[in-house]
Parts: sequence; structure tokens; C-alpha cells
Amino acid sequence: MRSRVITFPDAEGLRPTPDRVRQTLFNWLGQTLYGRSCLDLFAGSGALGFEAASRGAAHVTMVEKNQLVYRALQDNIKKLALANISVHGVDGLEFASRDPQRYDVIFLDPPFQSDFLPRLFELLPARLTEDGVLYVESGAAINAPDGWQVVKSGKAGQVHYQLLRHQK
Repeated sequence: MRSRVITFPDAEGLRPTPDRVRQTLFNWLGQTLYGRSCLDLFAGSGALGFEAASRGAAHVTMVEKNQLVYRALQDNIKKLALANISVHGVDGLEFASRDPQRYDVIFLDPPFQSDFLPRLFELLPARLTEDGVLYVESGAAINAPDGWQVVKSGKAGQVHYQLLRHQK
């Protein structure tokens, strides 16, 4: 099989999930995401969304506000002929507050210096299916707020990552 090149423009703040962290995450989720719906909020390079699609996700929704990166994601989805991925070029907080869809897995990797997490922890329970999980990546350790249970957690270099489940 001939490999295809995926390119991304230089964009300030673009910080792809390290390979080791991504491998751990998908081990936690199971090797297949067959039939699951995924949301890659603050998609950046799209590494998590592309990985989910390659592992059989029924649909992956990517959200990326940076228009340069958004167009690169569109181009790469088209080049790879991935019909199970859609991408939206809007603000992640805005998307999360207006999107009526529910997801089995939400990948949440907002800019490390942002104050988005507290607001997203309030919005995202309504976006998760009954058995859905939330993956959070951050530059500092976070305490799961009330209503959220840490399923797994880890740290690699400067990256802290957790898999959370909302308790009803």
C-alpha cells in the first residue's frame, strides 16, 4: 500500500498529542472504536480524530478554529478519502454549547494556557452518550470536578492526560 503524506501548516500553538500518549489513550479505549462516534474538540493536527477513524469509528467530528489548520484538515480528509470524518472551522466552546449530537468519545485538548476546561466540564455531560468517555489533555494536572470520575490518568513530559466518565 502506498503511503499518503499528511501535511499541516505552521500554526502557532499547534501541539500534536505525543505518540506515546496517543498509544496509551487508544490502549485505554480498546484497539477498535468500531461503530463509535467521536468528537475531536480543538482538533489541531487532528491526530486523535484521524487515529479514531483508522480504528473503525463510525463518525469523527473535528472542530478547529484556526482557519489555516482547518483548511489543512479539510485537505487531508479529502486526500485520504475519509467519508467518516467531518470538520468544522469554529470555536470549540461555541460548538460544544450548540451541537445537539451525543458522542461515545470526546477528545479534549484545548490550548494549555486557556481557561476553557471549567466551562467545558459543565457543557460536555450533555454531549456524551450514556457510556461515553472524555479524554482530557492539559499542561498541568487537573482535579476532576464534581460529577466526573477519573478512569485512568498519566503524565508524559509536560503533558498530563486523563480519561474521565461523567457520573449521573
